[in-house]
Amino acid sequence: MFDIPESHRDLLQSSVASLATIGPDGRPQLTEVWFLYEDGSISLSLNSSRQKTKNLIARPQCSLLILDLAVPQRYVELRGDAEVTPDDGSFAEKVGEKYSTDLRAYDQPGDERVVVRIVPQKINAVDMRG
Repeated sequence: MFDIPESHRDLLQSSVASLATIGPDGRPQLTEVWFLYEDGSISLSLNSSRQKTKNLIARPQCSLLILDLAVPQRYVELRGDAEVTPDDGSFAEKVGEKYSTDLRAYDQPGDERVVVRIVPQKINAVDMRG
């Protein structure tokens, strides 16, 4: 469980977040991701063959930014580590329900799904409107 201020908790229902990982060359990589807020944590369903997943396995340090698309001066950022565990398909199904899609339709034969849970070390809730 992590503590996002009440003023920014509505962002946990947003449709997309930006995930920053560290690539093999040490440079950041940004990717828009679907996510699910459940049981007090934010988790992602990722394909194990994607670079962002490989980055998180090699270096779990990451940042997840959820921007208020209606008021872009407002966002919440979670800086921390990723816990990557195998998915038997049940978590991908839950995320798919949120987005009305079958995530496995994006996978190639032989691909596997993983659950990536973001474990925040620091939370920045920002509202630059004044």
